[in-house]
Amino acid sequence: RIEAARCPEVVVAQIDPKKLRKKQTVNISISGCQPAPEGYSPTLKWQQQQVANFSAVRQSLNKHRSHWRSQHLDSNVTMPTSEDEEGWKKFCLGERVYSEIDALSDNENLGIDYIKVGFPPLLSIVSRMNQATVTSVLEYLISWFGEKKFTPELGRWLYALLACLEKPLLPEAHSLIRQLARRCSEVRVLEENKNEEQMSALNLLICLVSRYFDQRDLADEPS
Repeated sequence: RIEAARCPEVVVAQIDPKKLRKKQTVNISISGCQPAPEGYSPTLKWQQQQVANFSAVRQSLNKHRSHWRSQHLDSNVTMPTSEDEEGWKKFCLGERVYSEIDALSDNENLGIDYIKVGFPPLLSIVSRMNQATVTSVLEYLISWFGEKKFTPELGRWLYALLACLEKPLLPEAHSLIRQLARRCSEVRVLEENKNEEQMSALNLLICLVSRYFDQRDLADEPS
């Protein structure tokens, strides 16, 4: 009992990290962006122009956020709650993309049926989303993108949500956009039929992550 009383209540093990590093069997890359296929690498001038345009969009959004938040939404617009992952996927992408329906009936008017084609990221909608909701929806869509193909609906929402992110980024948002950049680079390489419009969209998202949000960590990676 006397010896036990002399022992400290908390003991911290002294571990040499060099010994653990030698035995490490798995290395996880936190970057991992793959270079663009030959002929599809954007020029530096193009990237700088996209960053300038994106910066202007963010400034305009911040300046007029209060105004757009006060605007009434159409009666058919019902925004899901922040925790409703499936609801947000359907809201942003539409039932057609969500259900992966390629064939459409002739009597469907996609120009007005936003339930089927998804609601666009209108300023009156995104201005109502706080940072927690923006991060959550971004996570939902990036998770979707991890297993599904890239679509114009997805691209529009990803761009809009990036524009809504406030700096400095929260740790979870920082991790999400790096994940987005990696996924875009993977799709860019694996895409067999190099669609010019889609390749430009993927390049744009990678460019924004690497040159606007994460310049210190990703600026030197191939974009």
